[in-house]
Amino acid sequence: MATEKEIVVSGIRPTGYLHLGNYFGAIRNYIRMQEEFNCYFFVADWHSLTTHPNPKDLQANVMRVLAENIASGLDPEKVTLYAQSHVPEIAELYLLMNMLAYKGELERVPTFKDKVRLQPENVNAGLLTYPVLMSVDILIQRAVKVPVGKDQGQHLEMARNFAQRFNERYGNLFPEPEAFNYGDNLVRILSLDGKGGKMSKSENEMATIYLSDSDEQIRQKLRKAKTDSGGVPGEPMPESVANLIEIMKLVSTPDTVQFYVDAFNAGSIRYGDMKTQLGEDMVKFISPIREKAAALQADPTYLRKIMKEGAEKARVNAAQTLQQARNLIGLNYY
Repeated sequence: MATEKEIVVSGIRPTGYLHLGNYFGAIRNYIRMQEEFNCYFFVADWHSLTTHPNPKDLQANVMRVLAENIASGLDPEKVTLYAQSHVPEIAELYLLMNMLAYKGELERVPTFKDKVRLQPENVNAGLLTYPVLMSVDILIQRAVKVPVGKDQGQHLEMARNFAQRFNERYGNLFPEPEAFNYGDNLVRILSLDGKGGKMSKSENEMATIYLSDSDEQIRQKLRKAKTDSGGVPGEPMPESVANLIEIMKLVSTPDTVQFYVDAFNAGSIRYGDMKTQLGEDMVKFISPIREKAAALQADPTYLRKIMKEGAEKARVNAAQTLQQARNLIGLNYY
């Protein structure tokens, strides 16, 4: 008898454009996970409403994110792909779980403090209870593993706390999800501006390589990438140059990487040549993803079919979880 695969859940907000950091920091791991786990990957459209996106943009953004994930290698036959808002059971469990969430702990969440500082005019209840909804996304599928980055560790800890509280108060229902990633596969891609921050969906577009960039945009961004004035034998490699070498390791041949590492160590590196080479290798890597994503976006009927089928599958599991939660709480009147 085949062993049932463990459940994995992860979501991505439909804000901004997916970039190189998203691909190598998350999507590449998703592609590997789809072979080993029962994966539920969703577009977090409810989460995006905390920042009040233009309704005209929201649907296009959801479709684009879905298309880019499929174009990058997610197989709708192997994973469950859906929009968060197509699984209404999430909303009810969110309401129930809010009864176990406390104002003080939610106000102490670092990301909430950051949002209060950055957007003081829009501190809405959805922003405060964001970790509750994020927890429910995971718990409603009874996931045991969640692929998270270091900056999401506290939200996962809160999901574990909510699972514990529910189980202690009402009866055992939720597994406590664990952070999961392939330790040898973690990549943190820095911005091309040499300031040390990560590539971002929304900040400094010229320092971020997007999966939707044209060939010329890719070449131009890499030509303008920060480097120093030249390698000096014996001196450590500056962070901006080391970042380009790390990116090169992802899309260039090992021989190409070694050539430029040796040139830096010898003090003979020509950064213009290096960035031109990286530009061409990056174009070869991104153009197939961009072109496939564009073709998928041109076929919204197919994307809607994928979302509909994914939602139907996600709702089967979610409805079972929700009914058990209602029963344990005592909300089973007939």
